[in-house]
Amino acid sequence: MLLFWVVIIPVLAVALSAVLPARSRGAANLAAHGAVFVLAAALACRITSGTGVVVFGGVLRADALSAFFVLLISLVNLAALAYSRPYLREDIRAGALSPGQARGYDILFNVFAATMLVVPLLDNLGHMWVAVELTTLASAFLVGFYNTKASVEAAWKYVIICSVGITLALLGTVLVYYAVAAQTAVKTLDWSVIMSRASGLNPRLLSVAFLFILVGYGTKAGLAPMHTWLPDAHSQALTPVSALLSGVLLKTSLYAIIRFAMITNKAMGADFTSRLFIFFGLFSVAVAGIFLLAQKDFKRLLAYSSIEHVGIIVFALGVGTPLAVFGSMFHALNHAVTKSLVFFAAGNAVKKYKTHHLHMIHGLIQALPFTAAAALVGLLSLVGMPPFGIFMSKLMILSACFQKGLYAPAALLLFFLAVVFGALMFHLSASIFGNKPKGIEFGKEAWSMKLVFVSLILLLVLLGVMMPTPLQALLVSASRLIAGEGL
Repeated sequence: MLLFWVVIIPVLAVALSAVLPARSRGAANLAAHGAVFVLAAALACRITSGTGVVVFGGVLRADALSAFFVLLISLVNLAALAYSRPYLREDIRAGALSPGQARGYDILFNVFAATMLVVPLLDNLGHMWVAVELTTLASAFLVGFYNTKASVEAAWKYVIICSVGITLALLGTVLVYYAVAAQTAVKTLDWSVIMSRASGLNPRLLSVAFLFILVGYGTKAGLAPMHTWLPDAHSQALTPVSALLSGVLLKTSLYAIIRFAMITNKAMGADFTSRLFIFFGLFSVAVAGIFLLAQKDFKRLLAYSSIEHVGIIVFALGVGTPLAVFGSMFHALNHAVTKSLVFFAAGNAVKKYKTHHLHMIHGLIQALPFTAAAALVGLLSLVGMPPFGIFMSKLMILSACFQKGLYAPAALLLFFLAVVFGALMFHLSASIFGNKPKGIEFGKEAWSMKLVFVSLILLLVLLGVMMPTPLQALLVSASRLIAGEGL
């Protein structure tokens, strides 16, 4: 019943958020998402022991890859919710939100969390498509939550572009269904059934289907050049929602791409998907680097950084060796934790300085020392400095490139990463260490906010210095699954 409770607890939290008073609502939501994280960890331990989980006649199904993404989503959900409490209280005190709007936020947050959690647990590819679309609809209201002209425009842009993308993904899903029905006479979209018959499917048809899948779901994942919704949505959403969008929403679409790639690889070998992944991965990192150089908006800067890291994950999947795939999953985790930390710090800075403009946010270490320390740690992690986890995952990916003889792609990736490194260090170091503008007074963060910062920083250091054995076992199992082993 683990899978059932992982899905149903956020749904129950939606109902509780609608009826409970503010103080009780906050405690109930934290308890609910804390329970989901514990259940996700229990699921991960159960999966790595070698036992898959199937419930409701196969409607919900979890393997190592599912368990990893559920654990990742539940972790960032919990961190974002814990940060949301003091963040919303400050908005209410400032008159930016009413208590009624805060209740609406809690309801939408839980709906969004529930839709993301269900994506990796659905065996049927059609059901998964519906769940991914529901994440768009739920998060669109959170992007436009402040109801300003810019936020509403960003929300509509997000919905329209991602809806076009998800339509292409639907077409790809239909083509996969047709390929299965035509070759095997089995009319199903259940991933587990398709995988058992994938070696006999039409390679040409699947290659066309995968192109639609990659462009369709890649739009939602933030791959360039389909990324245009992402900077606007990330910059206009509430800060904890920006962390969710960057840290885990993009990963749910990557999860869908991976599932289809596994089918395609079994039918026609990995060369086709590998070339596509390497191209789109490098292109995304390159586009992110170019836009980061000229970026002036704090949260848009972090949005383009998300495009870079999605590109790194996809590039690693294209390299395809066990080390590269392991590195891609590890990088997904490191990025989610790091980007949550940096977005939370950015949210505090934007509130303190009352602007998103980087040239006006200087001397953060003098105005909000704790936030500045968190931003500095997040920056160093984001650019891949040791001893943080992103350094290790990047090292794994580059090592895998050299082991496979992919010297030119590795050199290009290193060059683009150097551009990103320079851009982020230039912009954010000035914001942290520059001269504080006149009129900006010394401030303090709420203790609960400090606790979130400290927890994320400790996790980043832990991931970079010593990977916990259960997590390593989970990542190894998920990587073997992506590589087509143990199916």
